[in-house]
Amino acid sequence: MSIRILIADDHAVVRQGLRMFLSLDPDLEIVGEAADGAEAVQKARELKPDVVVMDLLMPVMDGIAATAIIRRELPETEVLALTSVLEDASVIGAVKAGAIGYMLKDTQADELCRAIKAAAAGQVQLSPRAAARLMREVRLPDSPEALTERETEVLRLLAQGRSNKEIAAALTIGEKTVKTHVSNILAKLGVQSRTQAALYAVRMGLVNPGATTA
Repeated sequence: MSIRILIADDHAVVRQGLRMFLSLDPDLEIVGEAADGAEAVQKARELKPDVVVMDLLMPVMDGIAATAIIRRELPETEVLALTSVLEDASVIGAVKAGAIGYMLKDTQADELCRAIKAAAAGQVQLSPRAAARLMREVRLPDSPEALTERETEVLRLLAQGRSNKEIAAALTIGEKTVKTHVSNILAKLGVQSRTQAALYAVRMGLVNPGATTA
């Protein structure tokens, strides 16, 4: 089954370029486009894509605000931030809002395709630099609701960058069950994304900081 993608960017030429090279991959299907954050939210509600490729600097509503709404309303939809800036405020804002990944616009086409597939599979991928910044900045709950033993196992594997499929295989449970556990983990920790949950796992010593790197 192909991965359904919504492209959100205020530049028509960027949207065309993304559509052109992403549609060359048989595993990816572009289901819609949006020119600003508000339209991205509206289209995401209508189309329920697997992944939204989200520009962060857009008119009407920026990509960070749009990401927060999409992640809150559509937990099954992952958001991959795609931007021209690598500054702390953007990285931190995007991850706090619930983005699973953060890519720069000068990324190679095949690398972006890989990142989209990883996002759709629920894989957390952080570069060591981004992880270090986020560890300093993303505030995690002081006293989260206790996780069950199974949820802790799922969180540990998630933080190691494993996909839902890999977690399911490792724990001999169904992928649907993995998704349910992940939803429960996010709710208990009070976070919007797997990336934030992974950072929590590092902070709690469940995995070492190098384990979440791509």
